[in-house]
Amino acid sequence: MATKNPPQSTPADIDLSDLRFWVRPLNERAEAFAALRARPEPTFNELPKMPFLPQSPGSWALTHHAEVTEASRNPQVFSSEPSATSPADMPRWMDKYFNSMIDMDDPRHAKIRRIVSRAFSPKMLAKAEDDIARRATRIVDELIEAGGGDFVSQAAARLPVEVICDMLGIPVEHHRRVVDWTNIIVGYSDPEYVGATVEYGGDGPKLGRIDTIRMLGTIASAGWRLHRLAFKLGRERKAKPTDDLTSALVNANVDGERLSPREFAAFFLLLVVAGNETTRNAIAHGLKLFTEHPDQRELLMEDFDGRIAGAVEEIVRYSSPVIFMRRNLTRDYELNGHTYRKGERVTLFYWSANRDEAVFTDPDRFDILRSPNPHVGFGGPGPHFCLGANLARREITVMLRELFTRLPDITAGEPDRLMSGFINGYKRLPCTFTPPADRPRASA
Repeated sequence: MATKNPPQSTPADIDLSDLRFWVRPLNERAEAFAALRARPEPTFNELPKMPFLPQSPGSWALTHHAEVTEASRNPQVFSSEPSATSPADMPRWMDKYFNSMIDMDDPRHAKIRRIVSRAFSPKMLAKAEDDIARRATRIVDELIEAGGGDFVSQAAARLPVEVICDMLGIPVEHHRRVVDWTNIIVGYSDPEYVGATVEYGGDGPKLGRIDTIRMLGTIASAGWRLHRLAFKLGRERKAKPTDDLTSALVNANVDGERLSPREFAAFFLLLVVAGNETTRNAIAHGLKLFTEHPDQRELLMEDFDGRIAGAVEEIVRYSSPVIFMRRNLTRDYELNGHTYRKGERVTLFYWSANRDEAVFTDPDRFDILRSPNPHVGFGGPGPHFCLGANLARREITVMLRELFTRLPDITAGEPDRLMSGFINGYKRLPCTFTPPADRPRASA
Protein backbone atom coordinates (compact mmCIF):
# COMPACT_ATOMS: atom_id res chain seq x y z
CA MET A 1 0.00 0.00 0.00
CA ALA A 2 1.39 3.41 -0.93
CA THR A 3 1.95 5.79 1.94
CA LYS A 4 3.28 9.26 2.45
CA ASN A 5 6.73 9.60 3.96
CA PRO A 6 6.84 10.21 7.72
CA PRO A 7 7.38 13.83 8.76
CA GLN A 8 10.99 14.98 8.78
CA SER A 9 12.89 14.52 12.05
CA THR A 10 13.66 17.37 14.37
CA PRO A 11 16.14 17.05 17.23
CA ALA A 12 13.31 16.77 19.73
CA ASP A 13 11.62 13.78 18.11
CA ILE A 14 14.62 11.60 17.20
CA ASP A 15 14.19 8.26 18.94
CA LEU A 16 16.76 5.76 17.78
CA SER A 17 15.08 2.95 19.72
CA ASP A 18 11.85 3.37 17.74
CA LEU A 19 11.80 1.25 14.57
CA ARG A 20 9.70 3.90 12.88
CA PHE A 21 12.85 6.01 12.75
CA TRP A 22 14.63 3.32 10.75
CA VAL A 23 12.01 3.21 7.97
CA ARG A 24 12.45 6.91 7.25
CA PRO A 25 14.07 7.86 3.93
CA LEU A 26 17.85 7.64 4.13
CA ASN A 27 18.32 11.39 3.59
CA GLU A 28 16.13 12.05 6.65
CA ARG A 29 18.22 9.58 8.64
CA ALA A 30 21.35 11.50 7.65
CA GLU A 31 19.74 14.80 8.70
CA ALA A 32 18.69 13.32 12.04
CA PHE A 33 22.18 12.06 12.85
CA ALA A 34 23.67 15.42 11.82
CA ALA A 35 21.31 17.02 14.35
CA LEU A 36 22.44 14.56 17.01
CA ARG A 37 26.12 15.25 16.31
CA ALA A 38 25.43 18.99 16.68
CA ARG A 39 24.03 18.57 20.19
CA PRO A 40 26.37 19.58 23.03
CA GLU A 41 25.49 16.44 25.00
CA PRO A 42 25.05 12.80 23.93
CA THR A 43 21.55 11.42 23.50
CA PHE A 44 20.19 8.68 25.74
CA ASN A 45 17.71 6.25 24.18
CA GLU A 46 15.39 4.25 26.39
CA LEU A 47 14.34 0.84 25.14
CA PRO A 48 10.68 -0.15 25.25
CA LYS A 49 9.70 -2.91 27.64
CA MET A 50 9.24 -6.23 25.89
CA PRO A 51 7.78 -9.29 27.57
CA PHE A 52 10.10 -12.27 28.16
CA LEU A 53 13.20 -10.11 27.63
CA PRO A 54 15.47 -8.77 30.39
CA GLN A 55 14.61 -5.14 31.03
CA SER A 56 17.27 -2.92 29.48
CA PRO A 57 18.11 0.53 30.84
CA GLY A 58 18.75 1.84 27.33
CA SER A 59 22.00 3.29 26.00
CA TRP A 60 23.88 6.45 25.10
CA ALA A 61 24.34 7.11 21.37
CA LEU A 62 27.94 7.66 20.24
CA THR A 63 27.50 9.50 16.94
CA HIS A 64 30.88 11.18 16.37
CA HIS A 65 33.74 9.49 14.52
CA ALA A 66 36.19 10.31 17.34
CA GLU A 67 33.88 8.77 19.95
CA VAL A 68 33.39 5.57 17.99
CA THR A 69 37.10 5.11 17.29
CA GLU A 70 38.14 5.86 20.88
CA ALA A 71 35.60 3.42 22.30
CA SER A 72 36.70 0.78 19.79
CA ARG A 73 40.33 1.13 20.84
CA ASN A 74 39.50 0.69 24.53
CA PRO A 75 37.81 -2.70 25.01
CA GLN A 76 38.95 -2.79 28.63
CA VAL A 77 36.49 0.06 29.30
CA PHE A 78 33.97 -0.43 26.48
CA SER A 79 33.25 -4.13 26.80
CA SER A 80 31.52 -6.37 24.27
CA GLU A 81 30.12 -8.55 27.04
CA PRO A 82 27.39 -9.63 27.54
CA SER A 83 26.32 -8.51 24.05
CA ALA A 84 27.60 -6.32 21.23
CA THR A 85 24.94 -6.91 18.58
CA SER A 86 21.63 -6.34 20.34
CA PRO A 87 20.35 -3.12 21.95
CA ALA A 88 18.74 -5.23 24.68
CA ASP A 89 20.11 -8.29 26.43
CA MET A 90 18.81 -11.56 25.09
CA PRO A 91 17.63 -14.30 27.47
CA ARG A 92 20.59 -16.27 28.83
CA TRP A 93 19.33 -19.49 27.26
CA MET A 94 20.05 -18.00 23.81
CA ASP A 95 23.77 -17.57 24.62
CA LYS A 96 24.49 -21.12 23.48
CA TYR A 97 23.50 -20.14 19.95
CA PHE A 98 24.74 -16.55 19.64
CA ASN A 99 27.55 -15.99 22.14
CA SER A 100 30.35 -15.76 19.59
CA MET A 101 33.69 -13.94 19.65
CA ILE A 102 31.97 -10.71 18.61
CA ASP A 103 30.32 -10.70 22.06
CA MET A 104 33.52 -11.47 23.97
CA ASP A 105 36.44 -9.64 25.53
CA ASP A 106 39.95 -10.89 26.16
CA PRO A 107 41.15 -13.42 27.10
CA ARG A 108 38.29 -15.43 25.54
CA HIS A 109 38.17 -13.21 22.45
CA ALA A 110 41.95 -13.29 21.98
CA LYS A 111 42.06 -17.09 22.22
CA ILE A 112 39.42 -17.61 19.55
CA ARG A 113 40.79 -14.89 17.29
CA ARG A 114 44.28 -16.42 17.47
CA ILE A 115 42.90 -19.75 16.32
CA VAL A 116 40.60 -18.48 13.58
CA SER A 117 43.18 -15.98 12.29
CA ARG A 118 45.54 -18.88 11.61
CA ALA A 119 42.74 -20.58 9.71
CA PHE A 120 42.40 -17.50 7.48
CA SER A 121 45.80 -18.25 6.05
CA PRO A 122 47.11 -16.76 2.77
CA LYS A 123 46.57 -20.20 1.20
CA MET A 124 42.91 -20.29 2.28
CA LEU A 125 42.24 -16.75 1.07
CA ALA A 126 44.08 -17.38 -2.20
CA LYS A 127 41.87 -20.40 -2.82
CA ALA A 128 38.78 -18.30 -2.12
CA GLU A 129 40.00 -15.55 -4.45
CA ASP A 130 40.31 -18.02 -7.32
CA ASP A 131 36.74 -19.15 -6.67
CA ILE A 132 35.27 -15.64 -6.48
CA ALA A 133 35.97 -14.71 -10.12
CA ARG A 134 34.64 -18.02 -11.43
CA ARG A 135 31.47 -17.79 -9.35
CA ALA A 136 30.85 -14.14 -10.23
CA THR A 137 31.07 -14.94 -13.94
CA ARG A 138 28.55 -17.76 -13.60
CA ILE A 139 26.19 -15.65 -11.47
CA VAL A 140 26.16 -12.85 -14.06
CA ASP A 141 25.66 -15.45 -16.82
CA GLU A 142 22.53 -16.61 -15.03
CA LEU A 143 21.36 -13.05 -14.34
CA ILE A 144 21.62 -12.36 -18.07
CA GLU A 145 19.75 -15.58 -18.83
CA ALA A 146 16.96 -14.49 -16.47
CA GLY A 147 16.73 -11.09 -18.14
CA GLY A 148 17.01 -9.13 -14.89
CA GLY A 149 14.75 -9.22 -11.87
CA ASP A 150 15.68 -9.09 -8.21
CA PHE A 151 19.36 -8.25 -8.00
CA VAL A 152 19.63 -9.28 -4.33
CA SER A 153 18.49 -12.87 -4.70
CA GLN A 154 19.94 -13.39 -8.18
CA ALA A 155 23.38 -11.83 -7.66
CA ALA A 156 24.26 -9.85 -4.53
CA ALA A 157 23.27 -12.57 -2.05
CA ARG A 158 24.56 -15.46 -4.11
CA LEU A 159 28.23 -14.53 -4.41
CA PRO A 160 29.10 -14.10 -0.71
CA VAL A 161 26.98 -17.03 0.46
CA GLU A 162 28.48 -19.35 -2.15
CA VAL A 163 32.00 -18.22 -1.29
CA ILE A 164 31.67 -18.55 2.49
CA CYS A 165 29.78 -21.86 2.20
CA ASP A 166 32.46 -23.22 -0.10
CA MET A 167 35.20 -22.04 2.28
CA LEU A 168 33.46 -23.86 5.14
CA GLY A 169 32.66 -26.95 3.07
CA ILE A 170 28.87 -26.53 3.34
CA PRO A 171 27.17 -28.64 0.68
CA VAL A 172 25.37 -26.80 -2.13
CA GLU A 173 21.98 -28.19 -1.10
CA HIS A 174 22.21 -26.19 2.15
CA HIS A 175 23.05 -22.81 0.59
CA ARG A 176 19.46 -21.61 0.22
CA ARG A 177 18.64 -22.57 3.77
CA VAL A 178 21.75 -20.80 5.06
CA VAL A 179 20.52 -17.59 3.41
CA ASP A 180 17.06 -18.06 4.91
CA TRP A 181 18.43 -18.67 8.41
CA THR A 182 20.80 -15.69 8.29
CA ASN A 183 17.96 -13.48 7.01
CA ILE A 184 16.02 -14.35 10.16
CA ILE A 185 18.95 -13.70 12.50
CA VAL A 186 19.79 -10.23 11.15
CA GLY A 187 16.19 -9.40 10.26
CA TYR A 188 14.86 -10.00 13.77
CA SER A 189 12.92 -6.72 13.71
CA ASP A 190 11.43 -7.07 10.23
CA PRO A 191 7.84 -8.35 10.11
CA GLU A 192 8.63 -10.40 7.00
CA TYR A 193 10.91 -12.60 9.07
CA VAL A 194 9.80 -12.55 12.71
CA GLY A 195 6.91 -11.62 14.99
CA ALA A 196 5.96 -8.01 14.24
CA THR A 197 2.97 -6.44 12.58
CA VAL A 198 2.93 -3.19 10.64
CA GLU A 199 -0.04 -0.87 10.36
CA TYR A 200 -0.30 1.79 7.66
CA GLY A 201 -1.77 5.21 8.21
CA GLY A 202 -1.66 8.62 6.65
CA ASP A 203 1.78 9.37 8.06
CA GLY A 204 3.40 6.10 7.04
CA PRO A 205 4.14 2.73 8.61
CA LYS A 206 3.70 2.18 12.33
CA LEU A 207 4.85 -0.87 14.18
CA GLY A 208 2.19 -2.90 15.84
CA ARG A 209 2.70 -5.34 18.70
CA ILE A 210 5.82 -7.45 18.55
CA ASP A 211 5.11 -11.07 19.44
CA THR A 212 8.20 -11.61 21.58
CA ILE A 213 7.74 -15.34 22.03
CA ARG A 214 7.42 -15.88 18.30
CA MET A 215 10.38 -13.58 17.61
CA LEU A 216 12.67 -15.34 20.08
CA GLY A 217 11.53 -18.77 18.95
CA THR A 218 12.12 -17.97 15.29
CA ILE A 219 15.60 -16.55 15.93
CA ALA A 220 16.55 -19.42 18.23
CA SER A 221 15.33 -21.96 15.68
CA ALA A 222 17.54 -20.41 12.98
CA GLY A 223 20.51 -20.42 15.37
CA TRP A 224 19.86 -24.02 16.40
CA ARG A 225 19.72 -25.16 12.77
CA LEU A 226 23.02 -23.46 11.95
CA HIS A 227 24.61 -24.98 15.06
CA ARG A 228 23.32 -28.40 14.10
CA LEU A 229 24.86 -28.00 10.63
CA ALA A 230 28.14 -26.86 12.22
CA PHE A 231 28.27 -29.82 14.63
CA LYS A 232 27.63 -32.26 11.76
CA LEU A 233 30.34 -30.78 9.54
CA GLY A 234 32.74 -30.48 12.47
CA ARG A 235 32.39 -34.16 13.35
CA GLU A 236 32.94 -35.15 9.74
CA ARG A 237 36.08 -33.00 9.38
CA LYS A 238 37.52 -34.23 12.67
CA ALA A 239 37.19 -37.79 11.43
CA LYS A 240 38.27 -37.04 7.87
CA PRO A 241 39.97 -33.64 7.38
CA THR A 242 39.82 -31.90 4.02
CA ASP A 243 41.29 -28.59 2.82
CA ASP A 244 38.30 -26.43 3.82
CA LEU A 245 38.00 -23.86 6.61
CA THR A 246 35.91 -26.14 8.82
CA SER A 247 38.75 -28.67 8.85
CA ALA A 248 41.26 -25.95 9.65
CA LEU A 249 39.14 -24.67 12.54
CA VAL A 250 38.13 -27.92 14.22
CA ASN A 251 41.65 -29.34 13.95
CA ALA A 252 43.55 -26.15 14.80
CA ASN A 253 45.94 -26.27 17.72
CA VAL A 254 47.57 -22.93 18.50
CA ASP A 255 49.96 -23.12 21.43
CA GLY A 256 47.89 -25.89 22.93
CA GLU A 257 44.58 -24.07 22.43
CA ARG A 258 41.70 -25.59 20.51
CA LEU A 259 38.13 -24.56 19.78
CA SER A 260 35.51 -26.46 21.72
CA PRO A 261 32.59 -27.79 19.60
CA ARG A 262 30.38 -24.99 20.92
CA GLU A 263 33.01 -22.30 20.23
CA PHE A 264 33.39 -23.62 16.71
CA ALA A 265 29.61 -23.65 16.16
CA ALA A 266 29.27 -20.08 17.42
CA PHE A 267 32.07 -18.89 15.13
CA PHE A 268 30.57 -20.90 12.25
CA LEU A 269 27.29 -19.03 12.76
CA LEU A 270 29.12 -15.69 12.92
CA LEU A 271 30.97 -16.47 9.69
CA VAL A 272 27.91 -17.40 7.66
CA VAL A 273 25.97 -14.38 8.96
CA ALA A 274 28.75 -11.80 8.61
CA GLY A 275 30.18 -13.39 5.48
CA ASN A 276 26.78 -13.32 3.78
CA GLU A 277 24.61 -10.46 4.97
CA THR A 278 27.00 -7.53 5.17
CA THR A 279 28.81 -8.18 1.88
CA ARG A 280 25.61 -8.82 -0.03
CA ASN A 281 24.24 -5.49 1.18
CA ALA A 282 27.41 -3.66 0.20
CA ILE A 283 27.14 -5.13 -3.32
CA ALA A 284 23.45 -4.19 -3.57
CA HIS A 285 24.10 -0.68 -2.26
CA GLY A 286 26.95 -0.40 -4.77
CA LEU A 287 24.65 -1.00 -7.74
CA LYS A 288 22.07 1.41 -6.34
CA LEU A 289 24.67 4.11 -5.67
CA PHE A 290 26.19 3.87 -9.13
CA THR A 291 22.67 4.04 -10.59
CA GLU A 292 21.96 7.24 -8.65
CA HIS A 293 25.38 8.71 -9.43
CA PRO A 294 26.14 7.96 -13.11
CA ASP A 295 29.02 10.45 -13.04
CA GLN A 296 30.75 8.24 -10.46
CA ARG A 297 30.18 5.13 -12.57
CA GLU A 298 31.69 6.91 -15.57
CA LEU A 299 34.64 7.94 -13.43
CA LEU A 300 35.13 4.37 -12.24
CA MET A 301 34.99 2.85 -15.72
CA GLU A 302 37.56 5.33 -17.05
CA ASP A 303 40.15 3.56 -14.89
CA PHE A 304 38.54 0.58 -13.18
CA ASP A 305 41.73 -1.00 -11.86
CA GLY A 306 43.06 2.31 -10.57
CA ARG A 307 39.84 3.43 -8.90
CA ILE A 308 37.97 0.36 -7.73
CA ALA A 309 39.77 0.14 -4.38
CA GLY A 310 38.68 3.67 -3.48
CA ALA A 311 35.19 2.97 -4.83
CA VAL A 312 34.78 -0.07 -2.58
CA GLU A 313 35.83 1.92 0.50
CA GLU A 314 33.38 4.69 -0.41
CA ILE A 315 30.52 2.21 -0.91
CA VAL A 316 31.19 0.76 2.53
CA ARG A 317 31.47 4.22 4.12
CA TYR A 318 28.39 5.64 2.43
CA SER A 319 26.12 2.64 2.96
CA SER A 320 27.53 1.39 6.31
CA PRO A 321 25.88 -2.06 6.05
CA VAL A 322 26.32 -2.60 9.82
CA ILE A 323 24.70 0.39 11.50
CA PHE A 324 25.91 -0.08 15.06
CA MET A 325 27.57 -2.20 17.70
CA ARG A 326 26.93 -1.97 21.43
CA ARG A 327 29.47 -1.64 24.24
CA ASN A 328 29.10 -1.92 28.02
CA LEU A 329 31.01 0.30 30.48
CA THR A 330 33.29 -1.53 32.91
CA ARG A 331 34.20 1.67 34.81
CA ASP A 332 33.54 5.40 34.79
CA TYR A 333 35.08 7.04 31.74
CA GLU A 334 35.09 10.55 30.27
CA LEU A 335 34.63 10.79 26.53
CA ASN A 336 34.08 13.94 24.49
CA GLY A 337 33.29 15.95 27.62
CA HIS A 338 30.74 13.52 29.04
CA THR A 339 31.30 11.09 31.90
CA TYR A 340 29.85 7.65 31.29
CA ARG A 341 29.27 5.54 34.38
CA LYS A 342 30.16 1.95 35.12
CA GLY A 343 27.30 -0.32 34.10
CA GLU A 344 25.94 2.05 31.45
CA ARG A 345 25.72 1.11 27.80
CA VAL A 346 26.71 2.95 24.66
CA THR A 347 25.84 2.34 21.02
CA LEU A 348 28.58 2.93 18.45
CA PHE A 349 26.70 4.27 15.44
CA TYR A 350 29.03 3.53 12.53
CA TRP A 351 26.47 4.96 10.14
CA SER A 352 26.71 8.35 11.85
CA ALA A 353 30.48 8.24 12.35
CA ASN A 354 30.88 7.68 8.62
CA ARG A 355 28.97 10.92 7.96
CA ASP A 356 30.81 13.04 10.53
CA GLU A 357 31.54 16.41 8.96
CA ALA A 358 34.49 16.86 11.31
CA VAL A 359 36.26 14.03 9.46
CA PHE A 360 34.69 13.80 5.98
CA THR A 361 34.37 16.77 3.65
CA ASP A 362 30.86 16.94 2.18
CA PRO A 363 30.01 13.62 3.92
CA ASP A 364 26.64 13.12 2.22
CA ARG A 365 28.29 13.08 -1.20
CA PHE A 366 29.15 9.74 -2.80
CA ASP A 367 32.70 10.28 -4.03
CA ILE A 368 34.81 7.32 -5.17
CA LEU A 369 37.94 9.53 -5.23
CA ARG A 370 37.54 10.48 -1.57
CA SER A 371 40.93 10.49 0.13
CA PRO A 372 41.63 9.99 2.90
CA ASN A 373 38.67 7.81 3.80
CA PRO A 374 39.07 6.63 7.41
CA HIS A 375 35.60 5.07 7.58
CA VAL A 376 34.49 2.59 10.23
CA GLY A 377 32.30 0.52 7.94
CA PHE A 378 34.20 -2.64 8.89
CA GLY A 379 34.06 -1.70 12.57
CA GLY A 380 36.26 0.68 14.47
CA PRO A 381 39.97 0.14 15.08
CA GLY A 382 40.91 -2.36 17.73
CA PRO A 383 40.48 -6.07 18.39
CA HIS A 384 37.01 -6.33 16.86
CA PHE A 385 37.89 -4.97 13.41
CA CYS A 386 36.23 -7.23 10.83
CA LEU A 387 38.28 -10.38 10.28
CA GLY A 388 36.78 -10.82 6.80
CA ALA A 389 37.26 -7.25 5.55
CA ASN A 390 39.74 -8.22 2.82
CA LEU A 391 37.53 -11.04 1.61
CA ALA A 392 34.56 -8.66 1.45
CA ARG A 393 36.57 -6.09 -0.48
CA ARG A 394 37.55 -8.73 -3.02
CA GLU A 395 33.99 -9.96 -3.48
CA ILE A 396 32.65 -6.43 -4.04
CA THR A 397 35.47 -5.69 -6.50
CA VAL A 398 34.96 -8.82 -8.57
CA MET A 399 31.18 -8.50 -8.73
CA LEU A 400 31.27 -4.84 -9.81
CA ARG A 401 33.89 -5.63 -12.46
CA GLU A 402 31.77 -8.45 -13.84
CA LEU A 403 28.58 -6.39 -13.83
CA PHE A 404 29.85 -3.14 -15.29
CA THR A 405 32.07 -4.64 -17.99
CA ARG A 406 29.47 -7.12 -19.23
CA LEU A 407 26.30 -5.09 -18.51
CA PRO A 408 27.40 -1.47 -18.88
CA ASP A 409 23.86 -0.07 -18.65
CA ILE A 410 22.64 -2.13 -15.69
CA THR A 411 20.59 0.00 -13.31
CA ALA A 412 18.75 -0.55 -10.04
CA GLY A 413 15.18 0.40 -9.25
CA GLU A 414 13.64 1.23 -5.88
CA PRO A 415 14.70 -1.15 -3.10
CA ASP A 416 12.57 -2.94 -0.55
CA ARG A 417 14.51 -2.00 2.56
CA LEU A 418 15.00 -4.20 5.60
CA MET A 419 13.18 -2.81 8.63
CA SER A 420 16.15 -2.75 10.97
CA GLY A 421 18.21 -0.44 13.12
CA PHE A 422 21.11 -2.91 12.97
CA ILE A 423 21.60 -3.75 9.28
CA ASN A 424 21.24 -1.19 6.50
CA GLY A 425 19.96 -3.80 4.09
CA TYR A 426 17.93 -4.37 0.97
CA LYS A 427 15.60 -7.35 0.89
CA ARG A 428 14.90 -6.87 -2.81
CA LEU A 429 16.31 -4.57 -5.50
CA PRO A 430 14.98 -4.73 -9.07
CA CYS A 431 17.53 -4.40 -11.85
CA THR A 432 17.27 -3.89 -15.59
CA PHE A 433 19.81 -3.98 -18.41
CA THR A 434 20.17 -4.47 -22.15
CA PRO A 435 21.03 -8.14 -22.70
CA PRO A 436 24.34 -8.51 -24.54
CA ALA A 437 24.11 -9.98 -28.01
CA ASP A 438 26.70 -12.59 -27.19
CA ARG A 439 26.07 -14.65 -24.03
CA PRO A 440 29.11 -16.79 -23.34
CA ARG A 441 28.37 -19.33 -20.59
CA ALA A 442 30.92 -19.88 -17.84
CA SER A 443 31.75 -23.35 -16.69
CA ALA A 444 30.10 -24.36 -13.40
